[in-house]
Amino acid sequence: MRAVPTPLAPPGGQARLQVRLQSIAYATRDILVYEFVRPEGGPLPAVEPGAHVDVHLANGITRSYSLLHAGAALDRYLVGVKRDPNSRGGSRYMHEQLRVGSLLELSQPRNHFPLQEQAGYTVLIAGGIGITPILCMAERLERCGAPFELWYASRSRADLAFLPELARFGERVRLHVDDEANAVLDMGAIVAAAPAGAHFYCCGPGPMLAAYEAAAAGRAPETVHLERFGASQPLATGGGGFVVALARSGIELCVPTGSTLLQVLTGNGVAIESSCEAGICGCCEVAVLEGEVDHRDEVLTPAQRAGNKSMMACCSRAKGGRLVLDL
Repeated sequence: MRAVPTPLAPPGGQARLQVRLQSIAYATRDILVYEFVRPEGGPLPAVEPGAHVDVHLANGITRSYSLLHAGAALDRYLVGVKRDPNSRGGSRYMHEQLRVGSLLELSQPRNHFPLQEQAGYTVLIAGGIGITPILCMAERLERCGAPFELWYASRSRADLAFLPELARFGERVRLHVDDEANAVLDMGAIVAAAPAGAHFYCCGPGPMLAAYEAAAAGRAPETVHLERFGASQPLATGGGGFVVALARSGIELCVPTGSTLLQVLTGNGVAIESSCEAGICGCCEVAVLEGEVDHRDEVLTPAQRAGNKSMMACCSRAKGGRLVLDL
């Protein structure tokens, strides 16, 4: 019997998953699907719809990608990665450098975009690569027998991904191609036509999400859900410096104006997991013991922000002069 490698545990985090890249397939001209499995076989940790994993790349970059399928005992994880023309090294590296057979590390699945399966009706909206978590949600709702509709928009027909998988849902899927319609998706009409109490989920580029938020402004906030590709507001680097005290290590550090908490922590040898550095992936979440936080992330709910129990080190900072963290 061959020994199973011991998972690596990053400081303060859960053990990473050791995986092998089993296959790479085209979904569109610039979207590739990566299949990850355990090197020694066996199931991977359970996944809920909307969850993502952080992929730790050999070039030192970590990037977060939504999982295409959910389940209690999956034998593989699938992620779709669109090559970004303005890539900072994540999608470009994956498209150009990763090869089948490569060994990588993934984080445990995390979910900041959970599906409310008990909703009476669900409206799913995706733009471009935003279809990845939305497709996962549709599959779960299909298995549950829950009523839903799915709107999927792209600029051109060539950019529509996973059409065979979406075809299984029949007339519940509506495709929209901007170039053919000479217009973008009408968010106002979609929201207005949905029954009272419906839950809405949207993942896509910034302009789509802005239109979605405007259209859904009159709906109950707890029924309006979204996931972003990028931050909707600038990093909090202004407003004066503050002191951060690390309760477990007894260290105190100054975070000056113009620097982020993450930069100061990592610059002083404090190991913090990070990925997007824009407050959208939740990778750098740290527990707050004392002090009030100026939250700038896209992950925490209003209730979680009000509770002031955690913050994203990459983008948020102190409202006052001092924070105490559980580090």
